[in-house]
Amino acid sequence: MSVPDYMQCAEDHQTLLVVVQPVGIVSEENFFRIYKRISSVSQINVRDSQRVLYIRYRHHYPPENNEWGDFQTHRKVVGLITVTDCFSAKDWPQTFEKFHVQKEIYGSTLYDSRLFVFGLQGEIAEQPRTDVAFYPNYDECESVEKRIEDFIESLFIVLESKRLDRATDKSGDKIPLLCVPFEKKDFVGLDTDSRHYKKRCQGRMRKHVGDLCLQAGMLQDSLVHYHMSVELLRSVNDFLWLGAALEGLCSASVIYHYPGGTGGKAGARRPQGSSLPADTGNRHRPGALTTNGINADTSTEIGRAKNCLSPEDIIDKYKEAISYYSKYKNAGVIELEACVKAVRVLAIQKRSMEASEFLQNAVYINLRQLSEEEKIQRYSILSELYELIGFHRKSAFFKRVAAMQCVAPSIAEPGWRACYKLLLETLPGYSLSLDPKDFNKGTHRGWAAVQMRLLHELVYASRRMGNPALSVRHLSFLLQTMLDFLSDQEKKDVTQSLESYTSKCPGTMELLSLPDGLNLPPVPFTKLPIVRRVKLLNLPASLRPQKMKSLLGQNMSAKSPFIYSPIIAHNRGEERSKKIDFQWVQGDVCEVQLMVYNPMPFELRVENMGLLTSGVEFESLPAALSLPAESGLYPVTLVGVPRSTGQISINGYHTTVFGVFSDCLLDSLPGIKTNGSTVEVIPALPRLQISTSLPRSARTLQPSSGDEISTNVSVQLYNGETQQLDIKLENIGTEPLEKLEVTSKILTTKEKLYGDFLSWKLEETLAQFPLQPGKTATFTVNIKVKLDFSCQENLLQDLNDDGISVSGLPLSSPFRQVVKPRVDSKSVNPSESSKAGDFSHVKTLEAILNFKYSGGPGHIDGYYRNLSLGIHVEAEPSVFFTRVSTLPATSTRQCHLLLDVFNSTEHELTISAKNNEELILHAGECQRMAIQVDKFNFESFPESPAERTQFTNPKQLEEERQEARGLEINSKLDIHWNIPSLKRHGEASVEGILNQLVLEHLQLAPLQWDVLVDGQLCDCDIVADCRVGDPIPLEVRLTNWSKRNVGPFALTVIPYQDYQNGVHNYELQDAITFVGSNTFYIDSVRPTENSVCLGALLFLYTGDFYLNIKFHEDTTSKELPLSWFCLPSVHIRAQGPDLQA
Repeated sequence: MSVPDYMQCAEDHQTLLVVVQPVGIVSEENFFRIYKRISSVSQINVRDSQRVLYIRYRHHYPPENNEWGDFQTHRKVVGLITVTDCFSAKDWPQTFEKFHVQKEIYGSTLYDSRLFVFGLQGEIAEQPRTDVAFYPNYDECESVEKRIEDFIESLFIVLESKRLDRATDKSGDKIPLLCVPFEKKDFVGLDTDSRHYKKRCQGRMRKHVGDLCLQAGMLQDSLVHYHMSVELLRSVNDFLWLGAALEGLCSASVIYHYPGGTGGKAGARRPQGSSLPADTGNRHRPGALTTNGINADTSTEIGRAKNCLSPEDIIDKYKEAISYYSKYKNAGVIELEACVKAVRVLAIQKRSMEASEFLQNAVYINLRQLSEEEKIQRYSILSELYELIGFHRKSAFFKRVAAMQCVAPSIAEPGWRACYKLLLETLPGYSLSLDPKDFNKGTHRGWAAVQMRLLHELVYASRRMGNPALSVRHLSFLLQTMLDFLSDQEKKDVTQSLESYTSKCPGTMELLSLPDGLNLPPVPFTKLPIVRRVKLLNLPASLRPQKMKSLLGQNMSAKSPFIYSPIIAHNRGEERSKKIDFQWVQGDVCEVQLMVYNPMPFELRVENMGLLTSGVEFESLPAALSLPAESGLYPVTLVGVPRSTGQISINGYHTTVFGVFSDCLLDSLPGIKTNGSTVEVIPALPRLQISTSLPRSARTLQPSSGDEISTNVSVQLYNGETQQLDIKLENIGTEPLEKLEVTSKILTTKEKLYGDFLSWKLEETLAQFPLQPGKTATFTVNIKVKLDFSCQENLLQDLNDDGISVSGLPLSSPFRQVVKPRVDSKSVNPSESSKAGDFSHVKTLEAILNFKYSGGPGHIDGYYRNLSLGIHVEAEPSVFFTRVSTLPATSTRQCHLLLDVFNSTEHELTISAKNNEELILHAGECQRMAIQVDKFNFESFPESPAERTQFTNPKQLEEERQEARGLEINSKLDIHWNIPSLKRHGEASVEGILNQLVLEHLQLAPLQWDVLVDGQLCDCDIVADCRVGDPIPLEVRLTNWSKRNVGPFALTVIPYQDYQNGVHNYELQDAITFVGSNTFYIDSVRPTENSVCLGALLFLYTGDFYLNIKFHEDTTSKELPLSWFCLPSVHIRAQGPDLQA
């Protein structure tokens, strides 16, 4: 026997072998339809008995294997069923002849046979026959199963008769010697009368009868016969048949212990406990065996428990039987099949290591020269058996050997599809899955070198199959999952191969379905490049949307009333991990930054890299990049434009590398860091772009608030100079610009600013709104630098040393004095000298001009944008006021303000005040200018409530009042400077240099005294004319501007003449007389009220006369400051009548 049956199992020993074959030309489909129905009748209960008969069907069986039927009866073909097509009566004789020819092949062993004829109708088909069944077609053959059952019953009758015939030989008959084919020539010439020969005949016959009993459903009897056969054959050293007897004993014991079978077939082989009780009815058959060495009643020799082997003994006996088989070269197939049967039993017993020993023995059993198909079958079965015992890697090894055998060089037409299919089946054994997601979980499983070899073989097999898409998919999988185990050269080779394949068939993300139903998932290149971090970027500061402040009640509904709740905190934490606290804007370019790494030893070209999103319509703008070899972390920015509003989620990115298109999802990337993946997209907003008339600044402002400045401009100005900044506003977006608010913020500075640093009028700009896309509007801002014009202390010292008095009037110096550089007055500490002595130090002023604008759908939803313009101003000193003092004027309501002005520029400069001539100052020159000014009524300045609440400190309140006074004085003085050579001009402010004493001199007294002569107000250089002899009315009027009641007062009018030589004549009783009293009395005057005293004078002579009005010293007048009692000087010129004429 040379053809092994690898599907053999122990329970096959109790089956009857029936061959089903076609005769003539029968379609394969029709034949297997009938074969399936025939093979469904695999066991029947014997009529009038509890025994069960089992049938094993084969549609192909080598005739040489049938010759071993005496050795093991289950190898003997006892039944033949043929299937044929016959459509005419004339073809019937030829068909029937073919049936007889087919029977002759197995004729020596057949018990019975049947012929199923399809298509023949008529007289022949109507004749009743037992060995032939006629059917009109393959659909109308309902009685096939019944015919098979009848056929099996006929087989049983023959089997039973043979069993009884073998067991009831006459005592005088000799027992024939059963032989295997290769033994026949060895037994020629043996002494048939020897005791040794007879024992051999008896032992072999006992074994044969045991086989027949096992097939006939008499399990207990078979065990008895096998035991006796073992003893007889062991005594004569008939090792081949002893092995067969031991194997039969093992098979019967396996059938008893494992009624469900060991072949892995569905359903139990026989009902539980149906065999052994069936044997009990046949134990006391009279004349069962003769006295020729066999007891008639076998059931009483050995008890059932002793007859049946234990599970452990079964394996021992199998080992013993196989060892006997191994002594015979021609019994290789028997030995191989016995190993397979033992392995199946051990698999049920879960004794894997022992099973592997049997399999290892089976591997080294040498058979005849096998064909390629037989080799494939042998390796495949070995693989299945190793899988059965849990040796997955060993199973995969033999399956891979079988796959390679499918494409052996000796095969004319290699079976690449079969090879590919078998290679796929080896994957689980090597811990290899074709799903790349399985390789993201923990450490790598399996031997990487073997896995790479297997993947290479899959690539080659799929290419030879003519399926380039499969080759690309497997090669992509190899590169993605085995990248860490590839050498630098292997990485280059694999990528070159992949590029060669994808040039003909690009790699996609589609699911590949194989004909056998297996689906190959897509393989995204998440390691080419490796992404370590994904960060969604906020829009630039100038484009970030901000929500307008709403009412408190609108924001409270979604919040919890509790200060803290762990549930709410937990939920907010989860949301915070996914959702980001900034927004993107519809229609604006948005950015996502990826930190990527190139693990390849060569430059990696990544094409068509873009974002994968969901939730919002998103236009991804793909990028192409080239990463240097082993680049380390490399920032890559992917951009796109959301086209609708809502919640957008960044799910991942897509790439094209080596011709393979990949969709890489963030959830499948191991060890990735992200700041969240979901962001809100708000409705579209306009985009404002500004350009200015000033040059851009190289320095970027860094405000403490963290605001980002989009544009910076710089300008150099002299102190007091004003610069006009023209700003062009352009709407570069797609939405109309409807709303605009402009605010400014001065950054923290140590310098004190006077007046508005930045000022503008927005009405003209807003008149051009709404600003449509692409349109521009103009906006003008005035930059006015007005710092302190007072001089530093050591500059004052320098001026003082050069002869100019800084605390009073000049004593010995002329009004003009040039400050010369002093070489000998260097400071010991140079740093202190630079701080205080450098009066040409440039001051730096910085401010932010903020544009808050909105429009379009975003404005409807309450969003706006901020655009900031940074303004950097370098303020150089223009003029300094080194000294300020006052001199009284001729009028009580005026005074002279004396200012020492120093030109700190390097150019000639002119300075002028209101109604004054220009004063020319050379570079570094100091001059004094006198300005006549009207005194100020500071008490009439209104005080806002904010002042009282904000400045609760009296000192601060007084400083505010002093600043307000300085502003008022400065506006009246209107001091301006001009540099003709530079065509630059500005103003000079005295706000920071007016001390308290000067302010008092410039302030009007709270009590305002007016003297009227003949109805004419007398003050300054006004001369009142009158006639001699005519009484002149004299009126003294008091207006109380203080906040308290004043008075009563008493005033005495004393006339005198001034001789202009320092002599005053008060003895004028003969020249002037008073009409009434020369003393005026004023009662108490309330605030803002006035009081008037009337009198008259009579001049008797002509001349210039003066009136001196004195207050009486009393307690009331002493309580008030002396400066409150400043009455104007009165000058009266008395003329004679002739002069009037």
